[in-house]
Amino acid sequence: MKKSHHRSHPAIVKRLRFVEGHVRSIIEMIETERSCAEIAQQLHAVEKAIAKAKQTLIHDHIDHCLEEATASLPRSERGTIEEFKTITKFL
Repeated sequence: MKKSHHRSHPAIVKRLRFVEGHVRSIIEMIETERSCAEIAQQLHAVEKAIAKAKQTLIHDHIDHCLEEATASLPRSERGTIEEFKTITKFL
């Protein structure tokens, strides 16, 4: 695997591999005619896991790219950037 400069990538890959297995299980649930409520619950879990992976990727990318872009600025001039990074956690 190519080394990533984003520290969250290995965890995201791990999460997505888990989701991949979970989706295979859901397919099996459908094929074996499990209840729609059970299937919907599992689909909801997959949906949440993917959303979390996306959120982690975006937050890490923002943090990483802003750090690179502002590396030459003195800490005293990074207040707005730090506020931006903080507020993105609420997305």
